[in-house]
Amino acid sequence: MADAGQYRKVRDIIVSDPSRKVVVVSAAGKRFKTDHKITDLLYLCHAHMQYGVDSSSVFDMVTSRYLEIRDQLGLDIPLEEEFAELKQQLDAKTISQDALVSRGEYFSAKVMAAFLGFDFVDATEWVKFNLDGTVDEEKTYASFRSVVHNRGIVTPGFYGTLPNGQIKTFTRGGSDITGALAAAALEADLYENWTDVSGILMADPRIVDNPQTIPEVTYDELRELSYSGAQVLHEGTIFPVREKSIPLNIRNTNHPSHPGTLIQERFDTDSNPDRFITGITGREDYSIVALSKRGLSNEVGLLRRILTIFERHNISIDYAPSGIDNVAIVMQTESITPALYTLLGEIQQEIQPDTLTVFDHIAIVAAVGRKMAFRPGICGKVFGALGQAQINIRMINQGPDELNIIFGVDNRDFKRAIQVLYDSFVK
Repeated sequence: MADAGQYRKVRDIIVSDPSRKVVVVSAAGKRFKTDHKITDLLYLCHAHMQYGVDSSSVFDMVTSRYLEIRDQLGLDIPLEEEFAELKQQLDAKTISQDALVSRGEYFSAKVMAAFLGFDFVDATEWVKFNLDGTVDEEKTYASFRSVVHNRGIVTPGFYGTLPNGQIKTFTRGGSDITGALAAAALEADLYENWTDVSGILMADPRIVDNPQTIPEVTYDELRELSYSGAQVLHEGTIFPVREKSIPLNIRNTNHPSHPGTLIQERFDTDSNPDRFITGITGREDYSIVALSKRGLSNEVGLLRRILTIFERHNISIDYAPSGIDNVAIVMQTESITPALYTLLGEIQQEIQPDTLTVFDHIAIVAAVGRKMAFRPGICGKVFGALGQAQINIRMINQGPDELNIIFGVDNRDFKRAIQVLYDSFVK
């Protein structure tokens, strides 16, 4: 959605399939590496407003982008008056941050609707939030069905309204959620999410050169990949479509012939029966609090008492592999650092462990695949490949469903571990 050329690509995609009746758009993004996203510029305008700094030059960049797109597409929709009204609100400091930053999607949708000859439906007409900021799905779905009458529509992503009518935005990337809500409301056959990549990649392209696309992935696998570090979709995107059993297809606007990645609850056939790893992902900068105590497994409630100490400090625990008399609590380093010494003191006082050690600079790597449970010796093959590469494993964790194999390595070995697994099991 960055420029007129991208609008033409979107139009070609939509008109190529008559069943594409509902279009949800995001704000204009970057045209080139040093360019600015429209949403970033609008956030900057609001910051200027708060500190009493003139935002005219930044606001003009927003205005000129959309007017340029409109003119290059040969449209005659009158946007100038709406931009002038928006600038007046900005100068008078009468507009909220959410209302201001939502205008990126709003103007994108206005232009796209005119270009397609579709109806424009504002997200304020149907995306309904509760007072606590969660989506009121019942009202949202009913409202959307009331404005869709078997005709082509374009609606903005990213925002809706609170019960008092004020505009409320999702977190960044929330246009994905809007699309999922629209699909769920209509119980669509398919939710297509068009972006700038050809589906979900099997590994981070910043680590592995030209990683392959995952052709098919289940919602459970996607959850594992996302939780372990893969940047795929806004987390809130999955729930509406999964609840309605709607397949989700991630496609590339710049390469529309590529099938991308299809996501659904399960697959009856296997597109690649010889591959048992779906994807490889991970994150750096974890810490492990490891403690041992004789008789730990026999003392009822001891593990709960340990976890309660972390809960008191509002620390989210990612993994907790354990042995007979020991347990390792794994969490992101940034979450434990502010409370580390207080927390260790409480563990020492309340649990009285025989040993208590903290390991920092740990990276977590996850090999995810729904077919691993049916292949004997997978763990041995994974750890054998890492051993041959002289990568030391610091922690191992595997769920009972065998959907993933999770292990910890030193931060310095993180990228090499992912590359070794990809070279060993994907290529």
